[in-house]
Amino acid sequence: MRYRSTRGGVEGVPFLDSLVMGLAPDGGLLVPERIPDVSAQLDQWRGLDFVTLAQRVIGLFCDDIETSTLNRLIAEAYASFDDPSVVRIESLDEDFRIVELFHGPTLAFKDVALQLLGRLFEYALALKGQHLNILGATSGDTGSAAIAGVRGQPNIDIFIMYPDRKVSRLQELQMTTVADGNVHCMAIDGSFDDCQSLMKELFSDLDAKDALQLGAVNSVNWARVLAQIVYYGYASLREDEAVSFCVPTGNFGNVFAGYFARAMGFPIDQLVVATNENDILARFFDSGEYARGDVHFTLSPAMDIQVASNFERFLFYYYDMDCQRLSGFMQEFAAHGRAGLGSKPADCGFIATAVDTQETLATITTTYRDYGYVLDPHTAVGVCARHKLAADVSSRLICIATAHPAKFPEAVRQALPGVDVTHPALEKLKGLPERKVTLPASRAAVEQYLRDTVV
Repeated sequence: MRYRSTRGGVEGVPFLDSLVMGLAPDGGLLVPERIPDVSAQLDQWRGLDFVTLAQRVIGLFCDDIETSTLNRLIAEAYASFDDPSVVRIESLDEDFRIVELFHGPTLAFKDVALQLLGRLFEYALALKGQHLNILGATSGDTGSAAIAGVRGQPNIDIFIMYPDRKVSRLQELQMTTVADGNVHCMAIDGSFDDCQSLMKELFSDLDAKDALQLGAVNSVNWARVLAQIVYYGYASLREDEAVSFCVPTGNFGNVFAGYFARAMGFPIDQLVVATNENDILARFFDSGEYARGDVHFTLSPAMDIQVASNFERFLFYYYDMDCQRLSGFMQEFAAHGRAGLGSKPADCGFIATAVDTQETLATITTTYRDYGYVLDPHTAVGVCARHKLAADVSSRLICIATAHPAKFPEAVRQALPGVDVTHPALEKLKGLPERKVTLPASRAAVEQYLRDTVV
């Protein structure tokens, strides 16, 4: 399998090179040169455990890693999860299923991809004799999961930008209390979109990228999306008929993995894009116009995003892999903060809705009242969207749970006074010393910090 850029400037890239490259040199995102069709394998794959299915699926995309080595790396990645099934599917009633993706070391769905990504980086860098400085931006969970995946690795330093005072306190502690010397946390005076823009600026400057030896762990890195494809396939194969998924959505990487699983032939019907008040994607799927708005800071901070980086991958396929049309759309958006298809996107497999703060809190309250189940605020956005759009979906609508509720005690407390949700891994963080720097949202400040820190 080889990889190409959505913008047409790069093609024929082997998997390991794409892994280290992250963002393509032409500013586009890397995608496989073809989409494998797995429909003939589905009967054989039904009933496989998560790790074995991951080995089958991921192996289709990584043919430059010897099979036994790749299978070992995958098994090691998921050995750190606190549930033997890795991904747990909870049935709250006959028709209400929740796919729990928060049983990894940082209690968020990002662990499913980043525990594997860390091991793939370690393997690739040792093979190439290289050092990599990972630069990431996080709206809450990617940072801690990425840090957990690469902490202590001798060939990697990791630099994580996050919006200062705009992630939950526990999310921040999961990053800033890590004592390993290869971990560097940068609290940026701005929004997540500012952090993501700074990251893309540095990656787009090829001289700076090469001089600083930068690599990516954000979902601009194809390997992130690849690992997430597996749980959509896994959950879909546990049902007798095709299913749909309701996905809390900010940067579009998680739900795009579902889109790709569907394109590969897994029995997936529709994908519900559930946004909070940062509703750029909900507005797009309703109108065909992609228009930046002001960032709203909400109870679901990992979704407080107005520019969804993985949206470009969807557009690439929506435009039938026409790089010129895709580039034109992205250039128009970059110049004017808006771009459009001219009409509502048709037959794309997505429907969307936005959920506000009061609806989020009400969903946490009613789900606990009806089922005794505590939702985190991001998952609550998805569950609320399920209730709103159930009549528009003909197949069973399964909800994706993205984080453990203990990561957001303030939001849970607002919805469920008197209900305390804790987790031992989070309790251990309280009172530990922290390491971070606070920087303005400027490329000059971030680049100078990198140059001063990189050995």
